[in-house]
Amino acid sequence: MKVEIWSDVMCPFCYIGKRKFETALKQFNNAGNIEIEWKSFQLDPDLISDATKNVNEYLAERKGWTVEYAKQVGQQVTEMAKAEGLEYNFDKAIVANSLNAHRVAHLAKKHNLGDAMEEVLFKAYFTDGKNIDDKATLVALATTIGLNADDVKQVLESNQYATDVEQDILMAQQIGVRGVPFFVIDRKYAVSGAQPTEVFLDALNKAWDSKKIEILPDNSGTCSVDGDCN
Repeated sequence: MKVEIWSDVMCPFCYIGKRKFETALKQFNNAGNIEIEWKSFQLDPDLISDATKNVNEYLAERKGWTVEYAKQVGQQVTEMAKAEGLEYNFDKAIVANSLNAHRVAHLAKKHNLGDAMEEVLFKAYFTDGKNIDDKATLVALATTIGLNADDVKQVLESNQYATDVEQDILMAQQIGVRGVPFFVIDRKYAVSGAQPTEVFLDALNKAWDSKKIEILPDNSGTCSVDGDCN
């Protein structure tokens, strides 16, 4: 069964949602039969990276808030993240366009390392205060999960995987995704947002149960594995 997750590296609820989904997956009896595919989404594709500005300042400017109010909102989200075992440092988080990070994530996905790449990108952005639009930083992060440094550099020095990012975003628009994280389970069930673990688990169970074949009581005209034919 396949789970597709639309996400943006700079989305604080996407990292929280990832943890809640992972917790649900640990409780799901058929977790070994789940394929996870991360899909790209950009909350602010026109954002200009600025290493001199932190997220609190960016939010204040974009939403017309005071920096102090942005910090208060950030603290609330920080507490939510803490409940999932995550450390958020908004005062360190660097404002950065996520396109290049998404392109590297597509390279990682090609090598079955998509989930690992998302994890290091989230941690780099929200916890460590690293610039996820800086090419040297992206190469360093990618190599920690086993990607070849030269392959990553080749991607970043070209336009490779940009079309893949665009296609993910277009698909999101086509299925009505208006915010992330957005989880699509087996193309039958969708969970929008960093919902409670129980919601994810319920969706997984429903999607799995819908795959089962209902057997009618009358077994005539069949042969069983033990050799009996009716």
